[in-house]
Amino acid sequence: MDLPLHQPRDQHQAPAGSEPASATTLNAPLHSAGTATLAGAAALERLRDWPGEHRVAVGLSGGVDSSLTAALLVAAGWQVEGLTLWLMSGKGACCAEGLVDAAGICEQLDVPHHVVDSRERFQAEIVNFLVDGYGAGVTPLPCSRCNREVKFGPMLTWAEAERGIGRIATGHYARVRHAEAGASLPVPGEARGRHQLLRGLDVHKDQSYFLYDLPQEILGRLVFPLGELTKSDTRAEAARLGLRTAAKPESQDLCLADHHGSMKAFLDAYLPPRPGDIVLGDGTVLGHHDGLEHFTIGQRKGLGVAWSEPLHVVRLDGALNRVVVAPRAQAARQGCEVGAVNWLSMAAPQAPIAVMAQVRYRSEPEPALLTPLPPSEADQAAGRPHRCRLEFTEPQFSITPGQAAVFYAGEVLLGGGLIHTVCSE
Repeated sequence: MDLPLHQPRDQHQAPAGSEPASATTLNAPLHSAGTATLAGAAALERLRDWPGEHRVAVGLSGGVDSSLTAALLVAAGWQVEGLTLWLMSGKGACCAEGLVDAAGICEQLDVPHHVVDSRERFQAEIVNFLVDGYGAGVTPLPCSRCNREVKFGPMLTWAEAERGIGRIATGHYARVRHAEAGASLPVPGEARGRHQLLRGLDVHKDQSYFLYDLPQEILGRLVFPLGELTKSDTRAEAARLGLRTAAKPESQDLCLADHHGSMKAFLDAYLPPRPGDIVLGDGTVLGHHDGLEHFTIGQRKGLGVAWSEPLHVVRLDGALNRVVVAPRAQAARQGCEVGAVNWLSMAAPQAPIAVMAQVRYRSEPEPALLTPLPPSEADQAAGRPHRCRLEFTEPQFSITPGQAAVFYAGEVLLGGGLIHTVCSE
């Protein structure tokens, strides 16, 4: 059962005792200095020409990306309201500091700001999910789950119910080709009538990987003003507009790590030490560990064992509480089975197709053959009936159960799912 979203706090209100993350004053007025960058000017033109109602709720984290998103929409003449999800209590860029900076941006832009208390939902959907996953010996991917279960869907539901707003904008570096734009981009399957998710133009900041699990009905309501900007464009435009967050440092990729200081600190707060062995594939004990959750597939540094050549983590054995290591030459795998697949920019294929598959956010997409598989009973019960097998052209390093395998055709994100098992050969 979904947890209810609480009513918003008053405009600009943040948890008592919090301080803004930046040194600028809360009510510094918005100003424009100089000429917009080419990318900034093009973004404004696209927003002005956007079909349909120009009324939107902007998801504001208090960082420069979401701040510029709101500023561009205001500059393009949209009716904007800021919406911040309060996910955790305490210090951190996504908590007290983020809430204050988000309020400050809304004051600069002279737009309403709403804070929705989503802490219970975040605890249930993300924190518990992570703790359970790490406890079972997998490396969970919280960001895509958070986007689907905590952020986009609940934000849109709240915006529609409370403010009568049917669009959401965020500062993600990704693009959407809406079905109304006409013929879909080429994909190896049926795409008529579908909205398509595309990579952001900045290859170093593209965040489409984390958005693979969004449903079509949400994708069609999204606006990504930064999709065709680079990060340097964003910084330049934010500085030109005098945004209080223009020089704010980047937060860590994972908000929980940012909040707790490190991922290890977060895990240590929730999981007790569980000492076990570090072993070779034949069971030879090389050392000991204090918890599987502190290791990930492909890891080389920090193993605390000595061997004749560098070793890498190749498997986390939850049943026996063992970290299995091997030389790099033995660490590559040919493929994996992927479950809970969400087909986004095309319908589910009925026969094998060639894709470019990405198995980590920072990894390169690699050519693979995707073969549909029959769903398990658990898949059917969970309402996620799509499953597949990926066979890579070349063996891959760091295929990790719990992480996402995301499928692309050029710049189009076709779909993706969670890696369940890894093929040993």
